[in-house]
Amino acid sequence: MTTEERLAKVEKELADLRAELAACVRTQAVEVVDDAGNVHARLGVDEDGPVLSLLDENGKIRAALGVDEDGPVLSLLDENGKPRVALVVTAVGPTLGLCDENGKTRAVLAVLEDGLRLGLLDENGNPRVWLGMAKNVPEVGLTDENGKPRVGLVVAKEGPTLGLLDAAGKAIWGAP
Repeated sequence: MTTEERLAKVEKELADLRAELAACVRTQAVEVVDDAGNVHARLGVDEDGPVLSLLDENGKIRAALGVDEDGPVLSLLDENGKPRVALVVTAVGPTLGLCDENGKTRAVLAVLEDGLRLGLLDENGNPRVWLGMAKNVPEVGLTDENGKPRVGLVVAKEGPTLGLLDAAGKAIWGAP
């Protein structure tokens, strides 16, 4: 290969590299800052996958959108950094969780393969009230402080059923 041919080859490779760089910027993280240099948004990759974080004026993360092995996750945090809202989408379906000021989940809304569920949890994380629809059959349930079912109401095609259970799960009353 002559010197001219080698030079032409290098120039072509350089032109190809410039075109590639113009079309795609590759980096491990990007931060968006204000005039004072304060970070307000960060796009990067952590151990779980890609994450876009939005920060408040104090530099605290208030919203994050990421993708982990289960699927996409959107988290909204309060001024103390506690999670207050989480929306996840998995293979089973989407789930929305609402948390109290301590970051504990207190309400969950989930769309499942056979229907949907709304659950209300106490401060210990025990499900206390649930409302659902499985295969187009509405259901309501109440549980005790240990999470054991105590009241159930189902409205099927055949008619409604109401049942009361004791702490051991034994039926103590039912209709019909």
